[in-house]
Amino acid sequence: MTDAPEHPQIYLITPGELELSSFPDSLARCLDSVEVACLRLSLSTRDEDRIARAADALREVTHARDIALVIDSYLLLVERLGLDGVHLTDGARSVRKARKDLGADAIVGAFCHNSRHDGMTAGELGADYVSFGPVGITALGDGRQAEAELFEWWSQMIEVPVVAEGALDDALVRRLAPHTDFFGLGDEVWKTDDPAATLRAYAAAMR
Repeated sequence: MTDAPEHPQIYLITPGELELSSFPDSLARCLDSVEVACLRLSLSTRDEDRIARAADALREVTHARDIALVIDSYLLLVERLGLDGVHLTDGARSVRKARKDLGADAIVGAFCHNSRHDGMTAGELGADYVSFGPVGITALGDGRQAEAELFEWWSQMIEVPVVAEGALDDALVRRLAPHTDFFGLGDEVWKTDDPAATLRAYAAAMR
């Protein structure tokens, strides 16, 4: 992932459960329909073999299109599976170790809920991007929400690229497009009948 251009870029997130017999083809259609900056492997399973098989399948799709593939949390699997980096979910706490272990060329991202302090600390420790969310209202989290004002402030004050993710919709994307570098889209895309068409619609909303 690089510094965003004039418009935000798409940061695609896999479903927590995926079927390897069909998902890579669906992913390929999405990646061929719009420009995507990065894919995050974000599975709910803790089965290392299942994660490895998914990573192998998705790496073929992403790397053939020169798209970065990062993984949620599992720092030790990055090099083992030939991935481009890690998305940390514990704020700034693991950023220093991740950067030290993976080196300067790997992508290290940090999810910081709605904490400016954690976000700034993660950036100071070497995170390539900071992610805030959920942006929309959802009953699946702990009640914390990343308000639009956070992204407005970040875009004015901080140079580290920022990702807006979680319970997004068309209106939120349009509202935040001037203030974020990337939109993290996952279930918003995969739970629809035509993920590629949905992704194209979100891409249009970002403009």
